[in-house]
Amino acid sequence: MVSSRSIVRRKSVEDSLASVEDPERSLKRDLTAWDLAVLGVAVAVGAGIFSVGATAAANYAGPAVIISFVIASVVCALAIMCYAEFASTIPVAGSAYTFSYATMGEFVAWIIGWDLILEMLLAAAVIAKFWGVYLSDAFGLFGVEIPTTLHLGGVAVEWGPIAIVAVFTTLLVLGTKLSTRVNTVFTLIKVGITLLVIVVGFFYVRAENYSPFVPPSQPAPEETTLEQPLIAFLLGFEPSTYGVIGVLSGAGLVFFAFIGFDVVATTAEETRNPQRTVPRGILGGLAIVTVLYILVTVVVTGMVSYRELAQAESPSLTTAFVLVGADWAGRIISIGILVGLTSVIMVLLLGLTRIVFAMSRDGLLPRGVSRTSPRYRTPARLQVGLGIVVALIAGLSQVELLEEMINIGTLSAFVLVSFGIPILRRSRPDLTRGFRVPWSPVLPIVAGVACLWLMTNLTTLTWLRFLAWLAVGIAIYAGYSYRNSVLHPVGGGAGADVARSRDDH
Repeated sequence: MVSSRSIVRRKSVEDSLASVEDPERSLKRDLTAWDLAVLGVAVAVGAGIFSVGATAAANYAGPAVIISFVIASVVCALAIMCYAEFASTIPVAGSAYTFSYATMGEFVAWIIGWDLILEMLLAAAVIAKFWGVYLSDAFGLFGVEIPTTLHLGGVAVEWGPIAIVAVFTTLLVLGTKLSTRVNTVFTLIKVGITLLVIVVGFFYVRAENYSPFVPPSQPAPEETTLEQPLIAFLLGFEPSTYGVIGVLSGAGLVFFAFIGFDVVATTAEETRNPQRTVPRGILGGLAIVTVLYILVTVVVTGMVSYRELAQAESPSLTTAFVLVGADWAGRIISIGILVGLTSVIMVLLLGLTRIVFAMSRDGLLPRGVSRTSPRYRTPARLQVGLGIVVALIAGLSQVELLEEMINIGTLSAFVLVSFGIPILRRSRPDLTRGFRVPWSPVLPIVAGVACLWLMTNLTTLTWLRFLAWLAVGIAIYAGYSYRNSVLHPVGGGAGADVARSRDDH
């Protein structure tokens, strides 16, 4: 029996399931498997499909970026199967945070929740920032002269990111189902544009551009020690690019393309028949996204040599089309990127709010913010508050400099979810599971180790920033969350409030 004063105290599965019955903190169940699959595709098919593959090919792996994508997709698939089992067993908002609370205890759950806030807050702000940049580019391509940056009292304010965050914050307040309907329209449009670009691009593919498939490793003197992968730093390697190290670093980079599937798991509490719906939605969305990404990568590396892409300041699919003389494709791609980013922002805002909502409901963050609107059955005040924070970060800062932090936050969540499957299987074999990861515990452990390995291929500087974020999180847990947890002994904080509420009933 774990002491209620211990930092490894666990919230039982029964308590997690019971928490959704709180009338002041409950969400409406009306999402289907199709809705979840669309959410997965929506969050993964954004600007990344037009730029991440080209960037990884130019700077890391050459044509072998195709292998980088395969590696990243396999690792993601292994972890996502673990998410599917957890979400079908504990269909409660919070995703990896909730799953870790039931298996590894409160402190680990807090850390992973803190990591997920990092992932989704930065991802939403970065994507909103990029949306503003691509809006400006689209205006230029179509000859529209509207400034996207305003100068107010000496402060440069980009209105594009603020506007798009405000629109989707409003939609999410009005209801998740309404938001998913709008999201479905945007998703179908951007998948259609992606398929068009793939088909047209295949006409420009030349076999010689795939040679050498794995470019030989070469020094990268322009990179500092802190900018090379952590594993290379620890082994004492000199900064380099291409070769095997480049392919592995490329896998760490393109993993950014697969972030967001954990967001889908955060909607388990809002899903009809989650035992069947959540696994189908998550795995179906991942399959669609993997096929699209590999096809786009095959096209971009076949259209032009990776050497030509490397000479561009910001390599992208547009760069490839321009280099083969198909400048007209830039307009189509710019529309695809804008539409793509639009739906990504919505899903990330949804996921961010559900993580904070779950942590607040458990008392690890102020419980007042987890109250839902009686009319819309959404955490309206929390949604608006987080929307304002994301809009301000995106509109006023250079948040894109922290892009790799998103990957490390996601991967750390994947690691704990993967290792949590064997723990929950052993401690609670009696639970009904709508989906079971095959070959457990081997496959979940392989998934966790693979995610750890991808993390070591992120830069040393990213790791240092990540450790700083964790230090802030630990300080907040020690100063507030530990004593205000609903699991804390009666005597103060949220734990006392919940205990008194239970006694009253």
